[in-house]
Formats: sequence, C-alpha cells, structure tokens
Amino acid sequence: MRSFSARAFDSYSRLYRAFGLAMMLGLCACGTRPLNDPYPQEDSSRSILYSTFQARPKHLDPATSYNENEGIITGQVYEPLLQYQFLKRPYELQALTASQVPEPRYQDASGQALPANAPAEAIAGVVYRLSIKPGIRYQPHPAFARDADGHWRYHGEHASLPASFTSLADFPLTDTRELIAEDYVYEIKRLAHPALNSPIYGFISRYLPGLETLHASLVDALSKSKSKSKSWLDLRDFPLDGVRVVDRYTFEIELSEQYPQFVYWLAMSFFSPVPWEAERFYAQPGMADHNLSLDWYPVGTGPYMLVENNPNRRMVLVRNPNFDHETYPTEGMPEDVAAGLLKDAGKPLPFIDAIHFMLEKENIPEWSKFLQGYFDASPVAANGFDQAVRFAPDGSAELTPEMQSHHLQLSVATQAATSYIGFNMQDRIVGGLGAQARKLRQAISIAVDVEEMISIFGNGRGVPAQGPVPPGIFGYREGETGINPVVYEWRNGRAQRKPLAVAKALLAEAGYPEGRDPATGEALTLYFDAYAAEADAKPLYNWYRKQFAKLGLRLVIRMTDYNRFQDKMNHGNAQIYAWGWNADYPDPENFLFLLYSKNGKAEYHGENASNYSNPEFDRLFVAMRNLPPGPERQALIDQMLQIVREDAPWLWGQHPQSYALSHQWYGNRKPNLMARNTLKYRRIDAALRAEARREWNRPIWMPLVLVVAGVLAVGGLAWGSWRRAQKARIG
Repeated sequence: MRSFSARAFDSYSRLYRAFGLAMMLGLCACGTRPLNDPYPQEDSSRSILYSTFQARPKHLDPATSYNENEGIITGQVYEPLLQYQFLKRPYELQALTASQVPEPRYQDASGQALPANAPAEAIAGVVYRLSIKPGIRYQPHPAFARDADGHWRYHGEHASLPASFTSLADFPLTDTRELIAEDYVYEIKRLAHPALNSPIYGFISRYLPGLETLHASLVDALSKSKSKSKSWLDLRDFPLDGVRVVDRYTFEIELSEQYPQFVYWLAMSFFSPVPWEAERFYAQPGMADHNLSLDWYPVGTGPYMLVENNPNRRMVLVRNPNFDHETYPTEGMPEDVAAGLLKDAGKPLPFIDAIHFMLEKENIPEWSKFLQGYFDASPVAANGFDQAVRFAPDGSAELTPEMQSHHLQLSVATQAATSYIGFNMQDRIVGGLGAQARKLRQAISIAVDVEEMISIFGNGRGVPAQGPVPPGIFGYREGETGINPVVYEWRNGRAQRKPLAVAKALLAEAGYPEGRDPATGEALTLYFDAYAAEADAKPLYNWYRKQFAKLGLRLVIRMTDYNRFQDKMNHGNAQIYAWGWNADYPDPENFLFLLYSKNGKAEYHGENASNYSNPEFDRLFVAMRNLPPGPERQALIDQMLQIVREDAPWLWGQHPQSYALSHQWYGNRKPNLMARNTLKYRRIDAALRAEARREWNRPIWMPLVLVVAGVLAVGGLAWGSWRRAQKARIG
C-alpha cells in the first residue's frame, strides 16, 4: 500500500494538470467573450440599450407620475397627444397621436365664437378640439383578453383568476384594441380621482373647473361603494363638464379662461390615454398585493412596454409589437446633417429592441462599467470629471485623450432650469423696493462670484444667469443685449462681472459703509436659511460666507430640517435662501411667473419664493403671458427683465449644464431636455459594442501564470525531494 504522501502527490499532480487545462480553455474563451461580462452571452448580439437606475420609480401611473426617474419609463410607454420635435431648436411641439397641434377657439359669455385676436376681457371660454389618428393600438395586455364568447377573460363577472397568478407573465392570454378619444377623456377624469391624488389636480382645475365637481361626485360615490365592497369606479359613468367626446376619434376640452400654455400640458404624461379595461383589471382584489397596478406595470400605446419591474435588480422595457405609427423625423437643424442625425429620416421607429435599466447605487461601479462598455451612456459624475473632460483655451469642453482613445461622444446641454439665491422681499433688511434694500441686494449680487462657484463646485458645468429665463427659451437674449447691466458689463466681447469696488460703493450708498451696521458699528449680520444637507454641502456654505465677507458682511447659516425649512419659506420667515426651478414646458411664462406677486409663497402658497411684488412687473406679466412668440412678446419680456434686474429679488445664479458621455455604438444622440420619449430614436450597433468589450476587457493572465508557475516549481521541488527521500529509504 502506498503511503498517504504518495496519494497526496498524485492528487496534486492531477490538480496541476486540471488547472493547466482550465487555463488553456480560459485563454481560448477570452477571444470570444470577456470573462467579466455581466450579461448573458445570447444578448451580446441583440440591440439592447443598457442604462442604470439608483432608486425605483414610485409612480408609473400617468395621473400621479411627476419625477424625472419616472419619466424615463412613462415616456417610452405612454403617448400623450403631442410631443416635442426631437431635433429642432428652440423646442417645437408636434402632433404625436393627435392629427395636428390644436388651435384654440374663443367664445364669449353667451357661447358665441370670437376672432383669434379678441381682447382677453371678452373671452369667457376657450375650446380645443382634438382629433387622434385612427389605427393606433395598445400593447398586448391581459386586460384586453376575451374568451370564445367575447367575455372579458381576466376581469368582470366572468373573470377567473387563479391564486397562483402573481405576475403579468402568469396570464397566458393577451390582446389589444384601438386607441379611441374616450381613453384620453378617461385619463383627464382620473386627475380628479380622490384616491390618486394627482399632483396637478389643484392647478389644472383652475382652468377645468368641472374637475372639482367631478372630484366631489367621486368622493361621494366612493363612500357609498365601500359599503358594497366595491373598489373600482367606472369613470365612463361620471360626466366631466368641459370635456366631451365628439366621436370615436375626436374630443373637446373647454377651458374657463385663456391659457395659451395649455398645449404644452398636452405633451405631458398627465394627458396620456388610459384604457378603462386596464384600470378595471388592476382594481381586482389581490392585485395590489403582488404589485400588479398601473404604478408598477403601465399600459400604453408607446414604442415600448415594461415587462420586468424588479427594484432590487433591473427594469426591462421591450419593443411593443403593436407600435407601427411613427417614423424618424425628416427635419432638424442645419448642423444635424453633418452630425449624421438625419440618416434615419423617415424610417420606422423604434430601432432598439429592448432597454435594460440596471440597479446601480454607487457612482464608482457605474462609471467603471461604463468605461468597460457594459453601459452605453453615462452622465459625467463629479468624481470622474477630470478623468473625462478638459477645457480648451477658448473655454469649450472637450474629451481627455483617455476618453478620446475610447472613441466616446460628449454632449453638453444647458438645462431649461435656473438655480438662484433669493432674498425674502418681506424681510425688514434685505426686502422691499426702497433704495437702501435694493442697493444692498445689488451689491451682494455683484460680490458673489457665480463664475467661481460654477468652476469650483460644478466643474464648470453651468452658465451664469442674467435673469430668470434660461437659454433655449423664448425671451432669452444672447450677447451684449442679454446681459444684466446691474451685475455685468460687456468687455472684450463677453460679459464680465463688475469690479468689487462697484459693489462696495453700492453698499455704502445703502447705508452700510465697509459692510457695517450703523446701528451697532459692527458687521451687518445676514442669515442664510438652509435645510440639513449632505456633508459635501458644507464647503459651499463656507464659500458663501467668504463671498459676503468680501463686503465686510457677516453671513450666518441657519440649518434646519427640511420640514422646518419649508415651514419658514411658506410663512415668509427666511431671509436669504437657495432655490431652483426646472421647466415644465419651454415657455418664458413658466419662469417669469416665479416673480409674479399672485404666486407669492407666503400669501398665495405659490412658487414666488421671494414674495416679490412689483405692480409694473405684474402688469407686464399679465399682458405677456397670453401672447404668442413674436416681437410684441419679446418687448414686454425685455421690460420685465429690466425691472427685476434693477430690483434684484434674486442673486441670479446659474443655468446648470448637463455633461453626458456615450459610446460610439450609441447612435442618434442629441440632448432634448424637454422630451422624455427619445429612446425610440436611438440606435445600438451591437457588433461594434461586442468587439469593443472584448478589446477593453482582455484578461491579464501574466500575474496568474507567474503564480501558477511558482506553485508548480515549488511543488516540483517538493516532489523531487520526496522521491529522493523515498529512494534513500529503500536503498
């Protein structure tokens, strides 16, 4: 019998041979597919877009969804009546399911038609007639399935739902039907449903007062239905004053007053169609227990449908097989031709078969996977900015050599948003329209170096604001005519901040020479109200203190929790604060209304957080908001900007910029900051992506080879020593 050591060495020998074989197989395999590829091999040749999410969207029901991370899903599934043209700038509305962009028809108090140029005071009603394109069909869904007798298979009195059905995939039968006008009316009614709490109900009911009546009717009906153990109300049975179906493909909406911006709302998910069958299907007992609802699985006519909603792993959209009513745009901007963005003109949409949103809670792993080719696009995170982007001598952003070697594409877009520092105009020191307070605000506006803030805290990703209206929105002026003359002057062909000496002179005129309070002889103390934020916000607050200190002013940061901060803002008790606004639609009214007195936060609970009130600004605002884009409207906006720049209720801050990277195989990329439904235009070159992944993820075998060689060498020496010892023992 051989000794234990002999058997052990035989095992080691077999292990070495097996390990060597495995290495050879691995070396062969690495030529076809990277060993670190996180996706199934069969997907490598498919047209799949890989992206990320960090938090599961809470609401995918169009009546309640209002967040950006929700819009990336709802924008692909639902189709409102209108959309934004993908390539044109400024942003332009176009028909989506509607046959055309509607024009308002005006009526007087007796219901008689008025001309398009009728004065606002004569208009008592505004009617929009909306016709949809015939032949549009919903995605396949069990809510539309019927049995051989024509009865609904999975809802209604003939429904049969096995207890084992816990996901949509468990329902073997699906069907579809045509989109009709009544589906849009049904969704508008849902905005008043008391169980949904739509975030726009309060606002839109101002123009559709019938929603308030419907809301009351639904409250009453729900109170009665609960006693009968019913959980669903068929909204087709409840009339909505001001909204009526004309025929199968046509309906009308009558507003109680003139509101030209209403057409922009028709491009938002709130005005997407919802089939009553889907709501009835999801309302059945037990459905919510398995997350079967419109909040988890929307039902739409869009190019994609959501088939997997796993908040702990991924969300998956796949091509809607019933989508066949839209083609790639044939018009764009002059530069779009050179960029290759019109090569697909007129071709059927969508181009990508599936979209996988993978859960990534940390920025660093997401960035690493993007550079390995496992995500197709990525925002430029702060911790990876210097690695990805550098600024040319002319100030333009460009890719670093490392990123250029990966053939990445950089897109830079100024957001339709404004971020600012506001002064509470009700405050006894910084508020009011008197000369003293106005010059104090002007001095601070000059002293706080927004350009430096953008450079230090935003990696240069921002445009210093000259007023509330951002670039890309009608009313914004480029160049010398667009600068804020209170804060800037035009020198050497660009806007440059006025010298600090100008700010100090204004401060002295305000009665605070060298920043000292004449009542105490000490530095004037001002208060910046903020809510508790992340630790990385502290350097920014310290920077604010230094900016005010340049004028001799003492800035105290008053930190509190978010609820307390909101309470202070709502009651007008904050003094100086930070705020921001993202556009709901691309119209100057959506920004200038932030300074309209009737939107004051303290008195009217509106979005005028500074509680600014200037009668002349208000007069111009009311005259401007109902005008179409044109010279007359521009002239009014220019006057309004002149007033608020002089009054300085805001330290105007910046318009943030988004920097995004995408790989060369990701085509038809153009930032569109108003649209949420742009994934249907994108392209993926799966073959080019697979080739790049292999190239960028080649395994580095040499360290492993050296380790194995060392192990084998040591093993060989030990084996030789053992053999010699055995021979010596035998001899």
